Formats: sequence, structure tokens, C-alpha cells
Amino acid sequence: MSSALTTKTLSPNPNPLKQFESWFKEATKLGISIPEAMTLATVSSDGTPDARIVLLKKISKTGLEFFTNYKSPKGQHLNSNPKACCIFFWEPLARQVRIRGVVQKLSDSESDTYFQSRPRGSQIGAWCSPQSEKVPDRDVLETRFKELERQYENQEIPRPPHWGGYLLKPTYFEFWQGQDNRLHDRFAYELQPDGNWEISRLAP
Repeated sequence: MSSALTTKTLSPNPNPLKQFESWFKEATKLGISIPEAMTLATVSSDGTPDARIVLLKKISKTGLEFFTNYKSPKGQHLNSNPKACCIFFWEPLARQVRIRGVVQKLSDSESDTYFQSRPRGSQIGAWCSPQSEKVPDRDVLETRFKELERQYENQEIPRPPHWGGYLLKPTYFEFWQGQDNRLHDRFAYELQPDGNWEISRLAP
């Protein structure tokens, strides 16, 4: 990553969401492939950790929004243990962001609005895939997809009740900016009881 390193010292914004939004816009402007891809880590009710890539769909004033199948393993984890950590890594910029927080479901109306903005094929896919469950072969999925295509032909496709959005409300941010000689810039933001953020520089 040496070509991406910078000697410019990071000066963190007092608001971590604004700092994140600034970095996200830079990654998007640079043309990084899928800058919205984030590793989402959750923990099951028995304490088993798991992680997978999901896509960030919105940065709001209160946190980060993503969508998934509520019956999936991550949905079950969040139902029993509504806390998560996500990581963004933008290699060309030598930047990483870690975010921890509590997670809550978005309202039905918010999930409906986003669902209707999805491509029609993705809408049908949300109905026909029992996410993460074992299936005998691909034909099962493709047959179900075609059945749903016929069922909803010339109709608006409703959002499946088992599919919707989540809001990750951050309590901790960490921004990592690669620097020469492994003297990287690392800044942590910790949410305080009064609602303000405490900023600390961390050793690399």
C-alpha cells in the first residue's frame, strides 16, 4: 500500500458521522469499486461471532442503514443481541473505518420505500430466497423465481415481511489513515453519556 500512503496528518472532524461521510465521498469520487461494501460482524445468542459483507445504503444523522433478510443468521443474531461492528477498508486511500454500536430495525414505511427502489429482479429475489438455508440445487431457486415473475406480472411487488432495514447507531468510531514508517494515524471517537464524542489519538 506504499503508493497510497500520505504524509498529510489527519485532523478529525468533531462529529464522527461527518468525518465518515467525508471519507466515504472521497472513496466514491476516486472510483473505488463498491465503496459502500462493509464487513458486518454480529454475535449469536450463544456468543459465537460471525461476519459477512453487506452494503451500506444510507448515512443518516443517527447512523448507518443496511437491509437484509430478518430470518438470516445476521437477522437472528441482531434479534437476540442487537449490537454490531462494521468495517470499511478503502485500500487505494490506505484508509479503514471501524464502527461499533447498537442496532434497531427501521420502520415498515422506511423499509417499504427502499424496497420499491430496488430493481424488480432484486425484489423477486428477496421473496424466493430462504437466505442461508440449505437448498437441494439451483433449480429450486430459479423455478421459484419464474413462478413469482408470473405471479406479480404487471403488478407492484410488495415487500416480504421477513425482509427490511436496520439502523446501526454508533457508539464508537475508529479512523485509520495509513502513513509512512507504520506511524499510521488512528483516532477513536467514544460516545459519552452526555451525548458528546470524546476523541483520542491511538498508537498505530
